[in-house]
Amino acid sequence: MKLSIQEVEHIAELARLRLTEAEKEKYSEQLSNILGYFEKLQSVDTSDVEPTSQVTGLTNIMREDAVIESGISDELVACSPEHSEGYVKIPKIFENK
Repeated sequence: MKLSIQEVEHIAELARLRLTEAEKEKYSEQLSNILGYFEKLQSVDTSDVEPTSQVTGLTNIMREDAVIESGISDELVACSPEHSEGYVKIPKIFENK
C-alpha cells in the first residue's frame, strides 16, 4: 500500500508534527513499507495456530500487596520543612477557578 504525500501530511497534522518536503517523501516511503509488511502478514494462514500471548512457558509469580510499617515515618515527616498532623505540607500548585 503506497501512502500519498497528502496522507503523510494528514498523519503529521494529527501528530502535531511539522515536516519538511524531504521528510514527507522519506516517511511516505517508510510508512508504505511498514503497511506492506502488514499486508503480507494478513495473507498468512493462521487458522491452525492457537492464540497465545506467551510462548516461553514462563509465568508470573504474584503475591498479595501488604503494608509493612517501617517505624520511621514520624522521623521522616519531622525532617520536612513544613509538616502537620503526621503529613508533609507542600506548596499548592493548582488553583480552583
